[in-house]
Order: sequence, then structure tokens, then C-alpha cells
Amino acid sequence: MFLEIRDVEKYYGSGTSHTKVLDKVSVSFAEGERCVILGPSGSGKSTLLNVIGGLDQIESGTITIENLEISNLKPKELSLYRRDYLGFIFQFYNLIPNLTVKENIQVLEFLTDSPLDIQELLDTLGLAEHQNKFPSQLSGGQQQRCAIARALIKNPKLLLCDEPTGALDYSTSIEMLMLLENINEKYGTTMLIVTHNTAIKDMVHKVIKIKDGRIIEDYRNDILTPAGNLEW
Repeated sequence: MFLEIRDVEKYYGSGTSHTKVLDKVSVSFAEGERCVILGPSGSGKSTLLNVIGGLDQIESGTITIENLEISNLKPKELSLYRRDYLGFIFQFYNLIPNLTVKENIQVLEFLTDSPLDIQELLDTLGLAEHQNKFPSQLSGGQQQRCAIARALIKNPKLLLCDEPTGALDYSTSIEMLMLLENINEKYGTTMLIVTHNTAIKDMVHKVIKIKDGRIIEDYRNDILTPAGNLEW
């Protein structure tokens, strides 16, 4: 298995505010698949994404990606793990305002020895004509495209998406999901998508539902609905 999570526990706070956010979570993900993590606010889904991304430390359990066990890595080793393995897409785009679209992407292009072709990526994401614009000159959908391109330029093995359509309207959300679908099929990038939007579950290979820090459902779809056909 590409990514293995075993008996992971995560707590926040201390004393009377001590809260278990992940409770003995065990789940695995295959390489090259699109996967969704569903759950209500406070269920632990974003925390699960954060511990996979090495942004939060776990109290117990193991997280292994391609035989690399990350839960005990030192800060410098975690930085190398994030550089070499991961791309991040967030609900809020976190673009650098005084850099152009192309320059925002190049910030991460320079961190890897084997980046994707930036012009091909700009073309694939429909950004070629906007590459010299600044974030303030872009629509929300165009800014999200830029954030996706920035995450992908490193050619990551794993793309972590935290509410990637949360700030977008319906038509732009469908457009973004079609792009993620296309990227997965074109580059074989493994994707974990955290979302409140239950419709997205029909376009992915694997579905995880989490509640109160525990996985309550874990199943695979035999038939996938194309992103362009989703309705909610």
C-alpha cells in the first residue's frame, strides 16, 4: 500500500480542555487513487490531513508512505518529506500578492530537481493567458487554479486538498473538480480530498467518513461519476 496509517491518536489542549481529535485511526490508500475524507466540522478530517502532511505531530501510532515512517521524523527531515512527497491545496489560496501567477508557481518549482514542465502545467490548468497577472487581478477560480499549479509543479507523489472548493460557487467548484480529475488521470497523482461536500464522494475511488475522531465508513466505488456530472 502507498500510504498506511495505523492506530493514530492525536490530542489537542491540556487539563480540562484536553480533547482526543483522532482516536485509533487506521486506514490505507493506494497509489494513484483519488480519495475523499468526509465528516462534519470538528470530526477530525482536517487534523488527519495535517498529520499525514507532517504539519501536526501524533501522540501514538504510525504513518508510513512508501516505507518512510514519518511520525518520528525530526523537523529538518519533515521539511524534506514535505518537499519531496507532498503538494498542498487549501480552501484559501495563500498566493503571494506581489508575485505574478507564473512567479507564484516558480517559488516551488525551484525546490525540486524534477519539476513538471511549467508551460505545460499553465496550459493544462488554463492559466497560460493569465501567467503575468497578479492574484488581485484573478477571479476566485483562477486563483485556485494557480494554487493547484503551485502544488503540482513539484510533481508530488501525494496531493493533500483541504476543502478545495469551499470558497467557490457551484459552477467553479465543478470546474475545479474536473481539473483535479484530469490531473489525477494525466499525472497519476494520489489525492486525498477533505470536504463537507458529499457529492464529491461519487467521483473518487475511495471514500472515508470520519466522526468524533473515528472512521465510521471506509469503502471503494466500483463505478465513478465524472466530475462534470456531479450535482448538489
